[in-house]
This record gives sequence, C-alpha cells and structure tokens, in this order.
Amino acid sequence: MESFVVKGGQPLKGEIRAAGNKNAALPILAACLLTDQEVHLTNVPAIRDVETMLNLMSDLGVSIRRLGPNEVVVHAKECLKTDLRHDLASTIRGSLLLAGPLLARCGRVVMPRPGGDLIGRRRVDTHLLALESLGAECDVNHVRYTMHADKGLVGQDIFLDEMSVTATENAIMAAVRARGTTIIRNAASEPHIQDLISFLCSLGARIEGCGTNVLTIHGVDGLSGGRYRIQPDHTEVGSLIALAAATHSEVTIKDCIPDHLRMILMVFRRLGVNVEIRGNDVFVPRHDRLHVVFDAHGAIPKIDDGPWPAFPTDMLSITIVLATQAEGTVLIWEKMFEGRMFFVDKLLAMGARLVLCDPYRVVVVGPSQLHGEELTSPDIRAGVALLTAALCAEGTSIIRNVGQIDRGYERIEERLRAIGAQIERVSE
Repeated sequence: MESFVVKGGQPLKGEIRAAGNKNAALPILAACLLTDQEVHLTNVPAIRDVETMLNLMSDLGVSIRRLGPNEVVVHAKECLKTDLRHDLASTIRGSLLLAGPLLARCGRVVMPRPGGDLIGRRRVDTHLLALESLGAECDVNHVRYTMHADKGLVGQDIFLDEMSVTATENAIMAAVRARGTTIIRNAASEPHIQDLISFLCSLGARIEGCGTNVLTIHGVDGLSGGRYRIQPDHTEVGSLIALAAATHSEVTIKDCIPDHLRMILMVFRRLGVNVEIRGNDVFVPRHDRLHVVFDAHGAIPKIDDGPWPAFPTDMLSITIVLATQAEGTVLIWEKMFEGRMFFVDKLLAMGARLVLCDPYRVVVVGPSQLHGEELTSPDIRAGVALLTAALCAEGTSIIRNVGQIDRGYERIEERLRAIGAQIERVSE
C-alpha cells in the first residue's frame, strides 16, 4: 500500500493543467463498443479507474493501443465476449456503463455488482428501468446482473425516476443503436454527459437536446470511427481552486471550460474565494483571508448539492475543508449520498471546528488552524479533501490508501509538487 507524506503550511505558486474528465472518459470508452471501427481518443486521464476500464474492455476482446499516457486507440472489431471479468468489474462503478453498449451491440451482458466509492447507497434501479423500457430482460440477484435483448432494442419514450448520470449515459448508448426513436425525459445533463453526446454525434449518432433534461435519440444501424479529445475535468478544476484558496496560494489552472464552473465559482464566493477568468485559464490570486459571506440579515448561509446545473456532489468534501479556513459559520448539506460526510472525523482530529449534525449535514465554524495527522483516504473526493487539509496544516501528515485518490486524479502529487507542494509518495 502506498501513502503520501505531506508537509503543510507552504503556499504554492505556478501553473497546473487540468486533466481530462474522468466521468466523461469512462462512458466514452464504453461507447467505443458501439462501433466496429477504430476510435482515437486523446486527453484521456491516466488514472486507475480508466486503466481498469481499459483492462475490462481488453478482456472482452477489444483491441487497445496506448499511444501515450493520455492517448489510446480503441477498436472493437470482432464479436465481443459479454461476461465481464468479476475481479475487475466489481472494483469500479463505471463497469455498469458497459451494459448499454453490450446490449446494443451483442444483445447480452453478464456483470457482477459494480464497485466504486462507498459514499452511501447507489441505486441501479434507474439503469434497469431504462434498459427494460428499450426491450432488455434483466435478472438481478445479490451476486450478478444478467441482461438479454434477444430481439434487439427498440426506441421508446422513457421517463427516468431520478436524474442519474450513469443511468442517463447507459440509456443514451443503448438507444443510439436501437430501432426507431427514443425520448429520455428527466435526463441528467452534466458536462460529462454533454461530452459523451458530442463524441457519439462525431461518430454519426443522431441526438437532439444536448445539455437539456429531454433527449431525443434517433437510432442508427451503425457508427463510424473517428478521433475525439475528452474535455477537461471541471471537478478537478474546482478541487484545484479550493486547494489554492485554502492554502493561500497563487495558482493558474490551465485548459478549463469556464462555462462549466459557474455554480462552483458562485458557491466559492460565499466562502470569500474570488478568481479571474483569463480565456480558458482560471487564475486564483493569493487570499490572505477567507471569510463566509452571510445571507441577507446576517443569516448563516447554506451550501448544498444537486443535479446539474446545481453544485456538484463531488465538490462537497473539499468544500468542507475550504470552509474550515474561512472566518464565519456555514451549513453544508449533502442531499444525494448518505455516506459522503463520513470522513469529517479526520478533520476533527486535525483541529477543525465542526459539528456533524446527521449523515447529510455538517456545520463548519472557521477559521481553524489544522495540524498534521495520520489519515486514511476513504474515497476519491474525500482523499483529495484530506490532501488539501494536510497542505493547510502545520507539521507533517501521512495519508494512507492513496490508491483511492489515484482512481480519480492523475499523478496529483507530481503535479502539485511542480508548483511547490511538499509531497512524497512512499510504499509501506
């Protein structure tokens, strides 16, 4: 097992480039199964979850050629296996994204229950609803999911029972090769879904309503190959903004899409964080003092998450750390996952002043002088939040189980070290 040894209390300075979007890369890779032509992808994040997905696809019979750390050619030419390898598929949530493409291409898929972050219950019911609506038969038990579409998939008018990102993606990919027209209502519309739609359209898919909650998909007989660049990760950009502000650093984040940051920047302004947009770059000036901006009449503000374009749930963990460094009181309310808050005990051990009210809400009173501690990363986003806390803290921290961070952030210690962070990766 590997750990980070972090010496905190040092402001950072310099430029750092945003990596490709993890939550776009996984469905785009899965969507490559929909065509028998070569697909050349660039700006693919070199992270553990992507590596697992590529290994899964290779095991299914897909040709994978890596041209560099962020560039891959995918060719699903032959008839594919349809049983997902258990030891790989059960470790990432993204394995579920192979269901729609395999049903559309091969008419069958068998997969174990997907893995992923333990941040609370993560329903698969919306996936099953969408795929069954298109004509699949789904047999579910506590070990695996077996799905068949022996007569092929047929377009339908579908209403999703929740705005699930991955269920929307699965429905899109299945509907692209279904017969007739599919309408997906109550669809999620996050930037990574928009990226998936742009990718599929570049291969010849016919999809209307990108960026909205109603998608119309006209099925096609086949897709072509092509070349596509994955968009930068707005969640990583938000994480880097929070890290820079919390550590009183001066950092320029390169290669962003500012339109994807509107709600993130609006929420961060409530904690006293202001940035400059310079073309496609975000400049975070040194903040000598952060302060909570109270609501009208001096009321304590609330920060909560929700489906796009609301504040992303993946930003909640690092926002809690940012709030510990801002003068004032703020309520942070996680409305989507009942387990995401279960890392704040580690912040308490570091000296943070906060109260965990219940599984969904925490009250943070800042600023707090954090101190170094021995920590364990429980999931991707909490891991980066703890790394940020360690960089804020006086003294040295040890963060164990950093493989969780590696699942979502590309070479994060090397990239932060290049702008002055004192981080070392060690094997234990």
